[in-house]
Amino acid sequence: RMAAAPPSYCFVAFPPCSKDGLVVFGKNSARPRDEVQEVVYFAAADHDPGSKVECTYIEIEQVPKTHAVVLSRPSWLWGAEMGANEHGVCVANEAVVTREPASESEALLGMDLVRLGLERGATAKEALDVIVALLEEHGQGGNYYEDGSSCHTFQSAFLIVDRNEAWILETSGKYWAAEKITEGVKCICNQLSLTTKIDAEHPELRNYVKSQGWWNEDSDFNFSEVFSLADDHLACCSGRESLEKQGGDVSAQAMIDVLRDKDSGVCVDSESFLTTASIVSVLPQDPSFPCIHYFTGTPDPSRSIFKPFIFVDDVKLVPKVQSPSFGNDDPAKKIPRFQEKPDRRHELYKAHEWARSLLESDQDKGQKLMRIMLDLEKQGLEAMEDILSRTEILDPAEVVDLFYDCVDTELKFFK
Repeated sequence: RMAAAPPSYCFVAFPPCSKDGLVVFGKNSARPRDEVQEVVYFAAADHDPGSKVECTYIEIEQVPKTHAVVLSRPSWLWGAEMGANEHGVCVANEAVVTREPASESEALLGMDLVRLGLERGATAKEALDVIVALLEEHGQGGNYYEDGSSCHTFQSAFLIVDRNEAWILETSGKYWAAEKITEGVKCICNQLSLTTKIDAEHPELRNYVKSQGWWNEDSDFNFSEVFSLADDHLACCSGRESLEKQGGDVSAQAMIDVLRDKDSGVCVDSESFLTTASIVSVLPQDPSFPCIHYFTGTPDPSRSIFKPFIFVDDVKLVPKVQSPSFGNDDPAKKIPRFQEKPDRRHELYKAHEWARSLLESDQDKGQKLMRIMLDLEKQGLEAMEDILSRTEILDPAEVVDLFYDCVDTELKFFK
């Protein structure tokens, strides 16, 4: 039996379900419990002709220009679980299991494709085109976990969002199908969800599944039914109802509340998996307003603070949410890989570990700390609402240290 894919959840809400002409995006990243995620920013860059980029396992051709990106990623790999770029594109991935075993040979990881889509796509559709072209050229495969004892491989699904539309992209090997979304609330999780509404697909997709004997033209082509194992493609999303119940009021706060919900299973805290990091992004449909991206940078959103980030030139880097770098000595880069596990905890992660142990050991002190943390978060959310309700254009100088200051304040509370 194939190992279960980690139960991450991704969401998007469009007006009229969301507030004030905002598109709201969110993801809980469920990963092995002890894995550290860092939040990293890479500025836009020009690259020389013929240059290469070293992804997690393989090297590929670089493009002439990459966009600025902010990423939440397991700190041993090159790609990302989720992130955004300077053009208001957000991408998150899901590991999925399909009837085709995922390849163990090292190629691009689903997480690499998240970052490549963000670095190379100025719209959701451009990011989708980038991802499927790279799948065609390089394929997907290799270990999803930092584990030297066994290889965990999965196929990939993606939620790709910009200010106007979203695409759900689901893949098996190099084959794929995608659905375009412009309204309502959508959730994707660790199983296939596309059915008969397909707005774009691999040109050989239907011929391929016919040649495998998985589909004949007697019935409508249903992607999940064709590619899922047995009854794996049932409606998975418990968080979606909570968002739909909000009526037309899905806001950053409403998305955060859904991501914090342990009872629904959206906030994962199980024997093998933990929500190791979370993101919520607010994308105003009016391009004169900035997009705002909230990151936890720490595990378990019900015990973490969502901190805002806005793209501006010369945004201040935040080393305190970056894991130590081991360069070429990193066991993830040496063959055979993952022979040892270095300590990848960053400063915020370590401080947050202390806070989590306090929450578990001393109820009074823990609750007091949690109230302070939530109050800090609320100040950030209110300040961002203020920015989105102004008529004058945002002064970049006002937010250049935004994420830095929020992380700094959080650390001071923990100390």
